[in-house]
Formats: sequence, structure tokens, C-alpha cells
Amino acid sequence: MTASVRRCAIFSVNDMAQKTIVISPCDSVAVALCALQKGESAEGVTLCEDIAKGHKFALRPIRAGEQIIKYGAVIGHATEDIAAGSHVHSHNMATCLSGTLEYTYHPKEIPQLPQPDTRTVQVYERKSGEVGIRNELWVIPTVGCVNAQARAIADAFNRSHPAPEGIDGCFAFTHPYGCSQIGEDHARTRMILQRMVKHPNCGGVLVLGLGCENNRMDVFRETLGDYDESRTAFLIAQEAEDEVAEGAAVLEALYEKARHDRRVPRDISCLKIGLKCGGSDGLSGITANPLVGRFSDYMTAAGGTTVLTEVPEMFGAEQLLMDRAADETVFRKIVRLINGFKEYYQRHDQPVYENPSPGNKAGGITTLEDKSLGCTQKSGSGKVCDVLFDGDALQTSGLNLLNGPGNDMVAVTNLASAGCHMVLFTTGRGTPFGGFVPTLKISTNSELAARKPNWIDFDAGSIAAGEPFAQRLSALIDLVAETASGRQTVNERYNSRDIAIFKTGVTL
Repeated sequence: MTASVRRCAIFSVNDMAQKTIVISPCDSVAVALCALQKGESAEGVTLCEDIAKGHKFALRPIRAGEQIIKYGAVIGHATEDIAAGSHVHSHNMATCLSGTLEYTYHPKEIPQLPQPDTRTVQVYERKSGEVGIRNELWVIPTVGCVNAQARAIADAFNRSHPAPEGIDGCFAFTHPYGCSQIGEDHARTRMILQRMVKHPNCGGVLVLGLGCENNRMDVFRETLGDYDESRTAFLIAQEAEDEVAEGAAVLEALYEKARHDRRVPRDISCLKIGLKCGGSDGLSGITANPLVGRFSDYMTAAGGTTVLTEVPEMFGAEQLLMDRAADETVFRKIVRLINGFKEYYQRHDQPVYENPSPGNKAGGITTLEDKSLGCTQKSGSGKVCDVLFDGDALQTSGLNLLNGPGNDMVAVTNLASAGCHMVLFTTGRGTPFGGFVPTLKISTNSELAARKPNWIDFDAGSIAAGEPFAQRLSALIDLVAETASGRQTVNERYNSRDIAIFKTGVTL
């Protein structure tokens, strides 16, 4: 099949201070920025029914089978005749997506972004030449069998050092894997854990094994590559008389080295920032995601690096990304990225469009195309400079795409493992989740930010109330710089730190 997705630029909305928005002049639907009542006049039509905030209504009559346009692109088709002013959602529209497609390279000329005023951040310089934005001690188990011991070792250190000087805390990152895995799953588990060991946010790490797992410690060390041996220790529980006591002693030795590290000033361009959304709603593609897209443009224009993942949430918007490929080699990588993930679905006899989630639909998102066109707003308008697959680490500054699913925990783990220092996480429904790097939560609506201050770091919902994008962007850049320089995110304050490793194969 050949891709039939309508090609257009990533949309640009004006600053908003109204009840509704028509995102592109060719759209057949508008989006409610607040709850609307039946009989109310909006965008030149009379509403046939109540429209919830974030939901869509028809701007004109739409015939059954006709394509429905939002963001200037197809988001699905009508399953019945829809009158002007009617609610457009799951009851009367459906996806147009199918399986793998053939794509053509249509490079888009992308204007040079203006050189921005940059910020200075305070970071840690590592022996590898990388910089870190945290100086933490980590305990990383090679296998889930020693999760309890890993937590006990970290707890023992934290009891001895309730307010340790010179470091940002000590944490154990547990997981259920490391044994009874073969092939890609086994290799991916080892690779993710090895990337964590060498992550620059870590000032010292204890790798804890059991002793009989197939993620063997000797192979783990041999395949680890270059690492700071003075900051990395290994312990096999079966070989220790008291692995908790010995592990705590190892952390003490690592602490003596890490606590003398000091932050130094660097330009913000040294940062690598992951871009992620979760629990999206109808405002995600209108407020928070385009705001993060503007941040991505700012970072890449400054010489920094941003990374967009969630491949299934590119389906339906992939041509827009392909048109922004830096060259034909990158274009072919994007095609491989998209079709490869669709083939993964098909190998498991699953439809490629089994998305959005119930929470997404409740928030106003109807089809995967609807979700994807909003999701990819986080990429901004710049060139796609590279695409990363399993085993790849960040090498190229600018906007990168990363292979992986949309699952929040897996995606944030993948972004951090690729080298991201922090993740900007937009959400319309809210989540307390955080990864092993600072996970800065950005709400799409102000109600969520007000209701969940213990989850949300930054409110982008004020954009829907009329705050200019430029003003909100400046505040977001300031917050990112402060976070990089040591300000804790909400997930850090509440110690919400988890990892999840993508699994595709069998368990022995």
C-alpha cells in the first residue's frame, strides 16, 4: 500500500483566548477549549448537543465515509452522516489506518531557526566527557531475584545518611528480569542495565547479581565497554556472607568519592532532553505538546539534543516527520522505524490502530491519527537529524527519533537509556510516574495542575486561557535550566522512580 496521509506542516496556532479553536483553515472540526452547551453558537454553527472540554464538533455537514480533518490532516472517517454542530467522536467516526505502507521522500525546506538566547546550567562533568544533572548513588540488580536485597542495601545507606552531603540521594532500581530470557529480550535487559551503569546522572553504582542467572556478571562486565572503574562496583550475592552488609560498605566507599563532586557552569546546549506524553487529552495537541515542540526548536537551535519516541503514536503523522528528514538516509531510517513497529504488531496478530486508551477517549481523542498528530507536535518544526534503534545511543545533536512503544514506563526508560538527562512528560489526565532520570510533568489543562500539584511540575493549560506561547516557553526554559541545575521535580520529591524493560519474546 502507498501512504495516503495528507501532507502539511506541523500546525502553528495563534495565542488563544477563546472558547474554541479551529487548528487549520481546512479542518472540518473544531475543538472546545471549555465545556459548551447545546444551542450555543460556536465557530458559526449552532451546537446540537453539549460538547465537553477537549472534544470535537463538526463545522459543517460530514457525509458517512467522508474523511474528517483536524490539524490540516486526516484523523479518520465518518461512520454515519454528521450534522454541523454535532459531537464528533467514537460513536460516529473511525480510524483510516491500516498496515505497513510504502513512502516517498518529499523533503521539506525547513527555515533556519533563529539563534536563541541561551541559559547557563550547573552540571557535573564526568570522566567519560559526558555531563550529568544529578550526582546520585544507584544500586542496580542484574536479576529480579535480588530486588529485595538491592532495596535493603540502599535503605541501609539512607538510614546511615539521612541527609548526605554532596550527592542527590541513593536509590535502588528494581525490575523482574535478568533470568529465563533468551534472544532479544535477554540482550535488551543487559543493554538497558549497562546503559544505566554508565549514565552520567549517576555518581557511583553498585551492580548486584545473584550468581546463577543468565545475565551473568562476568559477561555483563566484559560487554560493558568503557566505564569509570573507580565509581562502579560489582557484588554477587551467592558469594557474600552477608550481601546487604557488604553492599552497604561498598556504597560507603562510592559515597566517599561521589560526595566531592561539584557542579560547574555549562551552556544549556549540553543537555539531552527526552520528549514524552502520557494520559493525553483533547488539549494535548493544542497546549502542552506544541509548547514542548517550541522548546525542542529552542534546544536544537541552541545546539542541544531532543529525542521523540512512542513509535505507535507516530502512526498517521509519520509522513510529516519523514518530510523533515535531514537527508534520504534519515528518511529511510524513519520508514524502517514505522513499518518495523507495525510488523511487530502484525506478528502478534494485533491491529496497528489499537489505540487510543479509554482515558484518551474520555479526554476527547478519538482515533490513533488524532492522537498521533497531537503527539508529534512535541517534535517542533526542525529537521529530524537521526533515528535510534535498539542498542543505539545518542550521537547526533538536534532532533532524534527513538524506537520503542508508547508505554510510559518503557518509553521513559528507553529515553534515559539512550542518554537523556531528563524527560519532559506532557499529560492531560495526570500520572505520578517518574523514571530513573528527572521526569518533568507538564499539564495540558490548568484544572489538572490545580488538582494534582503532587504530580504536576508545570501548567501549560494557561495557553488555552490566552497566555502567549512565547511567555510560557520562556518559563518552561527557565524551569528546565533550574531542574538541570539541581531543582527537584515532583517525581523526585515523592521518590517516584521506576524502570521498565521492553519485552517481546518468550520466558523460559
